[in-house]
Amino acid sequence: MKIVILLVLAYLLGSIPSGLWIGKIFFHKNLHDYGSGNTGTTNTFRILGRKAGIIVFILDFFKGYIATCLPLIFNVHGISPVVFGILAIFGHTCSIFDHFKGGKAVATSAGMLFAYNPYFFLFLLIIFAITLYLTSMVSFASVACAVIGGLAVLIFPSIHFIFKSYDPIFTILTLILAFFIIYKHKDNIKRIMNHDENLVPFGLNITNQKTK
Repeated sequence: MKIVILLVLAYLLGSIPSGLWIGKIFFHKNLHDYGSGNTGTTNTFRILGRKAGIIVFILDFFKGYIATCLPLIFNVHGISPVVFGILAIFGHTCSIFDHFKGGKAVATSAGMLFAYNPYFFLFLLIIFAITLYLTSMVSFASVACAVIGGLAVLIFPSIHFIFKSYDPIFTILTLILAFFIIYKHKDNIKRIMNHDENLVPFGLNITNQKTK
């Protein structure tokens, strides 16, 4: 029963729509009506500004982090912490508090990875930063991390880099998460191919997107 309660708690924790609530309470704006319509970090930055975006990123990050730590906090064994993190990610993208809408799961996924394996998180953070600088696109960097992260969990354990051995549950759930993140960015991928994706105000824009 304790495990079931904590699994539900992980989902509810992830379901907290940080961007949506901050937008409505402090800016009197519904993020669903602006930009991409998502309530995650990127759209918050774009619509509500840097301070709001940073706050939403921190909150969404720690939703994934805390959910993944629930088994440790409550001394629960027999189930992978990643399962709790995945439920928080699902809650973030399909929130019960927001008519089952949400963000694209990048910040919450980062929190889950940081709680489970900080070294793997650091590796993907470096990939994200480099890709973001080269392309000036959060979406491209997010998809790149999903692709490289999916490949890494298949390859790294075999060469004992970051991972000492394979964790079947973590590997499978990470692959599912990678495909899910790519799917959530399908519209962004189309815009990238059309050279019409939104850009951040720095970086090299090596794919020559039209500036927005």
